[in-house]
Amino acid sequence: MTARKAFAEFLGSLLLAACVIGSGIMAERLAGGNAAIALLANTLATVLVLATLITTFGPLSGAHFNPIVSAVAWFHRQIDAQTAGLYLLAQIAGCCAGAMLANAMFELPLLQASGHLRSGNAQWLSEAVASAGLIFIAFRSPTISDAAWRVALWIGAAYWFTASTSFANPAITLGRSLSDTFAGIRPADVSGFIGAQVVGAMIGAGMLRLFAEGKVTA
Repeated sequence: MTARKAFAEFLGSLLLAACVIGSGIMAERLAGGNAAIALLANTLATVLVLATLITTFGPLSGAHFNPIVSAVAWFHRQIDAQTAGLYLLAQIAGCCAGAMLANAMFELPLLQASGHLRSGNAQWLSEAVASAGLIFIAFRSPTISDAAWRVALWIGAAYWFTASTSFANPAITLGRSLSDTFAGIRPADVSGFIGAQVVGAMIGAGMLRLFAEGKVTA
C-alpha cells in the first residue's frame, strides 16, 4: 500500500514538473519576447495542473508532491517516517523525470544544466514567504477539494507577487535545474532556494501551531 502511495507521488510530481517546465517552454516560444505574457501563460498552466493533480491524487497519497509538505505531515504524525522518506525519494525522482519529459516533448536534450540566474536575498525571502504560505494554506484546508483550489490559487498569485516566481518546493527546484528554459534555475542557485524553502516551511508550521483549533484567543 505504501509503495502505491509513493508511486502516486512520483507520477503526480512528474506531471507537475512536466507542466511547469513544458508550459514555460511553450509560453516563451509563443510570447514573442514578451516576458509578462510568457509568465501569465506559465502561471495559468501551473494553477490548472495543481488543482487537477491534487484533486486526482489526493485520495491516493495525499497529493503532497513536495518534500516540505511531507516533512510537515510527518511532524504532525499524519504519515510515518518510512512513508515520508519514500515520498521524498518519489517526489525528487518524479520532478527530475518530469523535467526530462518536458525537454523531450520540445525536442531538447533530455538533461541540461540551466543557466537561469536566481540568487540573492530578495529571491530567498520570496521563497520563504511562498513556502510558509503554502504550508499554512495546505494544512488549514479541511478537505482535499478545498486544498486543491486554495493551494493552486496561492501558488498562482505568488508567481506574481514574489521575486522568485514561487517555486516553494525543493523537488521541483531540483527538477527545474535540469532544463535550460524559461522555468529553469542554475544548479548553483538550488541550495539557496531549498534552504529558504525549508525556513519557510518551519515558519508555516509555526503559524499552524499558533492558529491551531482551541489555541487562538480573541
